[in-house]
This record gives sequence, C-alpha cells and structure tokens, in this order.
Amino acid sequence: MKRILSWTILILIIAAAAAVVAGISFRAALGPAHEEYPARAAYAPHGAVATSQPLASQAGLAVLREGGNAVDAAVTAAAVLSVVEPYMSGLGGDMFAILWSAEEQRLIGINASGRSGSLMTREALYSAGRIPGDGPKTITIPGALSGWVALLEKYGTISLADALAPAIKLAEEGFPVSGVTAAEWALFVNLLKKDPSARATFLMEGDRPPAEGEWFSNPDLAATLQHIAQEGQDVMYGGKLGERIATHVQGLGGFLTPEDFGNHASEWIEPISVPFQEYRLWELPPNGQGIAALEMLRILEPFDLASMKYNSAAYLHHLIEAKKLAYADLEHFVGDPDFMEVTPEQLLTDEFIARRRSLIDKSRALPRANPEASLTTSETTYLTVADQEGNMISFIASLAGAFGSGVVVPGTGFALQNRGVGFSYEEGRANSVGPGRRPFHTIIPGFVTKTTANGTQEPWLSFGIVGGPQQPQAHVQFLLNILLFDMDVQQAIDAPRFRHWSENQVSFEGAIFPDVIDELQSMGHAPRNPVMETAQTIFLGSNGGLVFGSGQAIMKLPRGYVGGSDSRRDRSAVIY
Repeated sequence: MKRILSWTILILIIAAAAAVVAGISFRAALGPAHEEYPARAAYAPHGAVATSQPLASQAGLAVLREGGNAVDAAVTAAAVLSVVEPYMSGLGGDMFAILWSAEEQRLIGINASGRSGSLMTREALYSAGRIPGDGPKTITIPGALSGWVALLEKYGTISLADALAPAIKLAEEGFPVSGVTAAEWALFVNLLKKDPSARATFLMEGDRPPAEGEWFSNPDLAATLQHIAQEGQDVMYGGKLGERIATHVQGLGGFLTPEDFGNHASEWIEPISVPFQEYRLWELPPNGQGIAALEMLRILEPFDLASMKYNSAAYLHHLIEAKKLAYADLEHFVGDPDFMEVTPEQLLTDEFIARRRSLIDKSRALPRANPEASLTTSETTYLTVADQEGNMISFIASLAGAFGSGVVVPGTGFALQNRGVGFSYEEGRANSVGPGRRPFHTIIPGFVTKTTANGTQEPWLSFGIVGGPQQPQAHVQFLLNILLFDMDVQQAIDAPRFRHWSENQVSFEGAIFPDVIDELQSMGHAPRNPVMETAQTIFLGSNGGLVFGSGQAIMKLPRGYVGGSDSRRDRSAVIY
C-alpha cells in the first residue's frame, strides 16, 4: 500500500512539474467556477450566436435558421437582451459594433452613442462639484435604437418589426429570470426605489427584485417596442417618445431637449488596428477606450511573453504595467474626437510606444495615478454572431451603470443610461463636460483579422468582454491566451484574469496561484480584495463576472466556426 502511495505521489509531482514547465497549470487555465468540469467550445458547421443569456442566443439562432444574416440575428438578440437583462442594455442606452461584411470583404464600424444634452454645462453641475453617479443629470441621448436601425437598413435582410418581435413577445408574456441575472438584479434595489417608475417597472410588487426562476414581464416595454416596430426610429428621434423623455428628464433637473433627440444620428466609422504576429487586433476609435487595448498590445509586442510562462508573476507584471501606461494616456487624451488634441494614430506611433515601453521595469511596479470616476463602473451586454455567408459581427451595448441613471419615464418600460458619468469635471480635457458632446465610453467590441500570404486581411475572431474599464485589459489577456498559449476560445474566455484598478492595486481571480500573487506583491503590486465597497461591484456571482468581466467569442475556422461564452454569466453559445 505504501509503495502504491509513493508511486501516486511521484506521479503527481511529475505532473505538477510538467505543468510548471509548460507554463500552464490545468487548474489555472480554467474558469474559477469550472475548474473540475470546464465548459467546452461549440463547433458550428454553418453559423453561431454567442450571448450572455440563453433566450437571446436562441432568438438570434432562430433568425439564422430562417435565412437571416448575422446582422439580423445580432439586432434580434440585442433586443431580447434588453428585456431579459434590463439592467445591462436597452433602448435607454448606447451601442457600438464592428462588422465583417462578406460581400464587401472589409470591416465596418458603427458608433451609436448619444451626446450630452444641449442644457448640460459645467456651471449647471457646479453646485455638486462633481459628476453625479446616477439620476437625471447623468442622462445622455440614448443611441442604441439608431444603431439597430442603421445596421438593419444597410446590412440586414429583415425589417425592424421582425427583429423586435421576439423581444416584444417576451416582454408581454414574461420569462423566468435566470440565476446570475436574479442575483445581480438584487444589488440595485435601492437605486430602483429612488424613482417611482423604476420601482414600479423593475421591482416585484414595487418592493423586491425577481427571484431566480420567477416570471417577470414588462408590458410597458412591450408597448414601447411595438410602437417602434410600427412607426420606426423616428418615434424616438424627433417624435413623441423622444419628446416625452426630454420633458420628463428636464422636469427632474436633467439637460435633454426634444431638439437633442431630433439632432441625433449614429455614425459609420473606420476601425483602427495594430499588428501582433500575423494577426491584427481591431478596435473602434474614440470616443471609446478600445485604443487602450491597441496601445497595450503594442507595448507588449517585443517582450518574449511566452517564455515567461502563462500567468507567472513576470508575465502578469508586464501586462499590468502596460495597462497602467495605456490607461494613463486614455485618461488624459481620449474623449469626444471632435475635442481631442491628439489623434489615435499619434498614440500608436513607434516613437510614442517606445517611450512608454521604456518605463517598464521588469522587477518593480510603477506607481499609477488614480483614474477618473468615469473609469470605475459599467454594466454592459456583449454578443457576437457569424453566419453561413461569412458575415461576422462584434456587438456591444450598455446603460453605463446597472439600470443606468435609475430613471424610467412613466409608461416606457426602460431605464435611461447614466453615460454622463463618462465626462471629466476637469476643464480643458477632450473629455470635459459640456453640451452636445459624446462622453468617454467604456464599451468596446473587438475583432481580429489574419494576414494572408499576399498581405490582405481575412476575418478570424469576433469577441468582446464587458466590465467597464476592465475591457481593454481583458481584451489583451483573452487574445494572448489564444495566440501565445494555444487555448481554444472557451478556455481563453474562462481562464482567470487580473483587474488593475489604480496606482498599484490589482485584483486576481482565485485560480491564479497564491505564490504568484506573493511574488507580484514583492515587486510592488498591491493585491486588492475584489469585493468592492460599492453596490456596483459588491456581488461577484459564482466567480466574479462583475469585477473581472465576462465575454463571448466566435472564431472562423477553415470550414465553419467555433464559439464560446463566458462561464461567469448565464452564458449561451449556440450553433447550427
């Protein structure tokens, strides 16, 4: 018996040593709630839909099965998510997307973020001395609907009414609330109780959140969506709905006018990119923070990260330091592009990147100034779809904070975003508060192309990871998991992440080994308990989705696709 035990121990020691040599511990490579039974990637012969919620994924898949394309399915799924995860995204928020058009053989971006109201000035906020965290003063024009319509009209094959039909049905008839959604919903009861209409819309009997498995319906949202399905986006932008919102928000002390709604339009934009190996990472240009992911990747490119071993102290140290540098630039230079004094290209030049890279000390952490309040919280929905024609879309939407401003216009059934928290109260910045400005945005869709032998780009990976300021740093961690450590999309999503906050404060998911964290601490990093003080982040779910982010991805194979959806949420990657 002793001999058997000795051999068993020896085998375990050899196996552990092999894992160290390979740089990937089996335990560390898994999502923290799936260490024993990891989720598997889904392989698709024709098309795939990956969202954070099964009802939304199934709605998008039904569109693909009925002959619709990736854009049709994405808008349909987004509308359903606005019903089943109403604190994350919806008609009251904004959206962005990157689309690979198979017909045009190129990437196209859309910015459907709204601007601040024409009545918003620094002086109007002066009594508070800061940008408030919620309430009517934080509300900006919601742009999501304009993005849905623009995508469908230019690249879709179904009508807006058809895309909204599944969401209308769910809002009217109700649905059972899923587990993670119920737990997160419960965090924001106090916010919802501040506003009578929010309370009546989103709390059962006006007092409590829905429990897991409990049915929830939203007849007001069903009626609003039905009105939009019948009359189009002009109901919001220049019509009765926009006028109702502006009047109500002004009555509460906010800054929107009916004219602000009438002046709103989404914009088609060109994505920006940087190379890494034979691939290119694509993000959208400001007013979003995607440029931080590009700058991080450029800073890291010359380092032999693979030889440092996966999630070793040296590896994590270099990623954290690159993040600090990129986010410092993000904070000071990025905002509404109409007011930026530097271009995105200037932040990505060889000379600029070399200067930033030279500040990294391989054995010691740099100090980092605290970020703006705008870089602290965001509740977001990400989804991605690929179809049998080769179209792929990376789609992200948000209300900023959970339930946004916490304000619901009576009878509409949806919360208005608090994206105004994205502004800086300091004067003279690209992101300074002011009328008619697009605020700094945390939500970013990601896309990766592969460079062919003749130098052209072909679509390879559509992905996104939500989580406010976590997003660029999570984009880089996810992508390096695939490119350097041969993980499939599901493993790369579920793998444990770090989140750098400010100065030297960093949180680590539980599957990152304690001895690694101890070594990082000796280098000057300050491990921080991820259970934060604010209502936005106090709940970690089963494994920290609100803190460390959660995402979806679809990778194009030589034939078909493979998709993954984050195990930190209710997750669903479906295929056909």
